[in-house]
Amino acid sequence: MANEINNFQEIISHCKEYGYIFQSSELYDGLSAVYDYGQMGAQLKKNLRDEWWKSMTQLHDNIVGIDAAIFMHPTVWKASGHVDNFSDPMIDNKDSNKRYRVDHLIEAHAETLEKTSAEALITEMDRLLASDDLAGLKTLIESNKIKCSISKTCNWTDVRQFNLMFSTQIGSVAEEADTIYLRPETAQGIFVNFLNVQKTGRMKIPFGIAQTGKAFRNEIVARQFIFRMREFEQMEMQFFVRPGTQMEWYNFWKETRKKWHESIGIPSEKLRYHDHVKLAHYADAALDIEFEFPFGWKELEGIHSRTDFDLTQHAKYSKKKIQYFDNDLNSEGKPYGNYTPFVVETSVGLDRLFLTVISLAYAEEKWNKEDGTEDSRVVMKIPAKIAPIKLAILPLLKKDGLPEIATELMNECKQHFHCFYEEKDAIGKRYRRMDAIGTPFCVTIDHQTKEDNTVTIRYRDTMTQERIPMSEIKNLVQKACW
Repeated sequence: MANEINNFQEIISHCKEYGYIFQSSELYDGLSAVYDYGQMGAQLKKNLRDEWWKSMTQLHDNIVGIDAAIFMHPTVWKASGHVDNFSDPMIDNKDSNKRYRVDHLIEAHAETLEKTSAEALITEMDRLLASDDLAGLKTLIESNKIKCSISKTCNWTDVRQFNLMFSTQIGSVAEEADTIYLRPETAQGIFVNFLNVQKTGRMKIPFGIAQTGKAFRNEIVARQFIFRMREFEQMEMQFFVRPGTQMEWYNFWKETRKKWHESIGIPSEKLRYHDHVKLAHYADAALDIEFEFPFGWKELEGIHSRTDFDLTQHAKYSKKKIQYFDNDLNSEGKPYGNYTPFVVETSVGLDRLFLTVISLAYAEEKWNKEDGTEDSRVVMKIPAKIAPIKLAILPLLKKDGLPEIATELMNECKQHFHCFYEEKDAIGKRYRRMDAIGTPFCVTIDHQTKEDNTVTIRYRDTMTQERIPMSEIKNLVQKACW
């Protein structure tokens, strides 16, 4: 694990050095648990978002996409339960003033125990959390002599609940303003638009509504780089089904989503299902698709069978009927009828997916050359179809008409995929720079190109090179990115 953690720190440094991720407001010493995506990171993030959007809304005939506003009527969050229940139990160490999320503190201690003791501790924690027994949680921490990682003492405050929603005011005068919230999830924007989408799109059950967008949570203990942040992006799809069929669709989306992750280059052995033992009050089934990050197995995507809770709650609070009239029931020998659809949810964090991809891609390689000397490189083996830059076009020299030929190829290819042009430094240095960025293909224009219109193409993952006609470059790269 120590080597993996060290490797993770190197990944974080690499992301900054090559324009993937920067600390937000770094000029002013940064803002904790908030990050900016640089020129490479923004493009990789967009590519991942586009792949998800295409798989949901283009490749499924019965799923459409929306883009709901971040600001919503405050009663939305009352109906969803977020105002009253969206909180985490926290505890402070009086000596260090460090604040911990109680479940994280206890789970970290459990990792130091033998299996039987650890399981017993986690079971008791889950029982106390389920019953909202804050005093019992403090007693559990004290009786197990769980210490602060900084002060090494057990001098704890009482456990308190902290609501995770950010609030702000809407209105022209502060004294007259109403309190609203930055959305902590994107799902509610889908639920409150159920009738709008169903009626205007003439959608028939079963059907889905997909959305990507920013969400905000006041995470007290944000950690592990972009894994847990205060401002993040979700990609969610709510699939509305006939009551009684939800488990069929739950299993369908469980398998479909895992296959999708594998389709973008995540090895199946790095993914696993984790069924929820303790279900949310509105769910009748839930699981996580977990990925083996450098810091352990963690949630990448959640699949939840949410029953009819959300639509029922919004109908109750809005005092408006939210139901579906199912014409198909009569053809099955069942009476026509209105009902509140059940929902199966798929929810993946785009930032966590980004972290998954770069964790897999980053590699440090060393080998012996033919003369016996050692060579090395740092490479990002990002799958070609989601790589920020697909092709680097490199004239060997900045003269003799080579830049002009390279520019012609650049103009031909950039209409179809992202290209990068560079003529500075020796060709070997340029190759290494493209490896570190994650560019899958490099093309070198040299004097032979002027004679026979062939170029040297270099493949990032193997570092092999071959001579091919320049006219084949565009199709070769497009085929690899399909």
